[in-house]
Amino acid sequence: MSESKPAGQFFDAAIALLRRVRDEEADRIAAAGALLADAVADGGRIFVFGAGHSSLPAQDVVYRAGGLALMNLLAVPGTVGIDIMPATLGSALERVDGLAGAVLDTSPARAGDVLIVISLSGRNSLPVEMALNARALGLKVIGVTSLAYARETRSRHASGTFLKDHCDLVLDNKIATGDAELSADGIAAPFGPASTVVTSALMQAVVASAATELAARGIDPPMLRSGNIDGGHEWNGRLLDEYGDRIFFRH
Repeated sequence: MSESKPAGQFFDAAIALLRRVRDEEADRIAAAGALLADAVADGGRIFVFGAGHSSLPAQDVVYRAGGLALMNLLAVPGTVGIDIMPATLGSALERVDGLAGAVLDTSPARAGDVLIVISLSGRNSLPVEMALNARALGLKVIGVTSLAYARETRSRHASGTFLKDHCDLVLDNKIATGDAELSADGIAAPFGPASTVVTSALMQAVVASAATELAARGIDPPMLRSGNIDGGHEWNGRLLDEYGDRIFFRH
């Protein structure tokens, strides 16, 4: 451990989690990358969904420098970020039955596409139904969650199931129930959530695996460049034109 200062303790905790994910999820990360590569190679589309703070790792892989151009955010109004008032409404919407089905039915997602569902707890109706309904529509579903919650909490979905129960592939971010890595005298509640750091890194690892898998198949992966380097906008413009029928964040 670093010195007993809280900043050092948090970094140590996050680094330890990242190492666990790297070592214990390596095969599943590679498998997830292969599923994304399949979608790119076969003309499919890729969507990623997360609600509340789980939307942050989802947004982090959409339209960003060094990222795969075909990553599309499947947004549910009111649940992306904390920009609605009151902020607690976003949490309440995650528990609404039927919302996921309505979103999928009006989205461009179709059979053969890939959907990544990110939910730390995996216990609320919205992520559970998003995965369940997506598979019923013929999508491949990758779940990114903490399996600890499925062991230590109860589902809020009527079926009693969790996100992990409705996926073709599950990636465990190893976050402990409660998502707080630190405690200290004089502070009643634990603090120092690491789920965003770890899950964002996990998502970038999946994208990196997809890119190298495509290259191994002889396909130049459609990777975006920074708009803040010379020629970046022109490069990205060509990709957006070439893959425009599979990119939905620009419409």
